[in-house]
Amino acid sequence: MSAASSPPRRPRSGNRRDEAARLAVLHAADDLLVEHGFGALTVEAIARRAGVAKQTIYRWWSSKTDILLDTLIEDSEKRLPVPAEEITAGTVRDYLRGYAHFLTDDTAGAVLLALLAQAQHDPATATAFQERYLEPRRARERAMLARGIATGALAPRLAPEAALDALIGPLVYRALTGAEVPGDLVDALVDAVLRPAAD
Repeated sequence: MSAASSPPRRPRSGNRRDEAARLAVLHAADDLLVEHGFGALTVEAIARRAGVAKQTIYRWWSSKTDILLDTLIEDSEKRLPVPAEEITAGTVRDYLRGYAHFLTDDTAGAVLLALLAQAQHDPATATAFQERYLEPRRARERAMLARGIATGALAPRLAPEAALDALIGPLVYRALTGAEVPGDLVDALVDAVLRPAAD
């Protein structure tokens, strides 16, 4: 049989198995974090919960912090995307309400808060958290505000960076202290900080 007429090769299943193991590790990490907290979380426990060898984990990640960062990045992109469409005050308000829900009711939000706390006394975590998660998300959030400003839908009282701090900071603070984030707080922040045009 010639090469041209030979049947196509079957796709290898290794990548599929690797992806299944990777996802199992990510899910195990955020579940165990919620159940036991950051201090009690170990690579050994993650491996047991995920049903993979510890060596498999260390082939892909160097620490539990790296695993949690991958979990946070992946879950944030799925569950809390930064709006990329035409921006109005309502768009920003909905994003902030989603952010509040993410922080207080989602396992991925618990990962974010745990990494934020760990970053306060671990420089390596702080650097990785800033470079891999905070700054890429902040860049998308700045672009969101810039689109709203360009169309006249938003007129912030502060520079965009400070405006984002004023909008998101209170949500994170309340989540860190275990308080709820009421919808009227989000509304008040948007009205006070962004001086929105009528939706």
